[in-house]
Amino acid sequence: MTNLLVILTAVTLSLAVLYAAARAVRPAPADTTQLPFLSGHAAREHAVSRYHVRWYTITMIFLAFDMEMAFMYLWAVVVADIGASAVIEMFGFLAVLLIGVLYAWREGALRWT
Repeated sequence: MTNLLVILTAVTLSLAVLYAAARAVRPAPADTTQLPFLSGHAAREHAVSRYHVRWYTITMIFLAFDMEMAFMYLWAVVVADIGASAVIEMFGFLAVLLIGVLYAWREGALRWT
């Protein structure tokens, strides 16, 4: 028990010394590293500026189709074992996604003007 306590104390002190030494010798950050990176150009707006609400709709559509791809990769692994029922289920899944996109299109969610 005493040996374990000595080892833990030695490891803790070693890590504390290494951390203090790293903090002491690191260079101070320059002012240019505090700005957002814009390929060398000056920032025109704040880094945490708000996005237009239209982008959220596009993001939701992207995420829906991104999840579709995640499901399709898993489906492709088992479709040969399951057979025709897996194909029918995937076409039903794709039909639901297509209905969602057609609804968004009809409601004007994809229109930018």
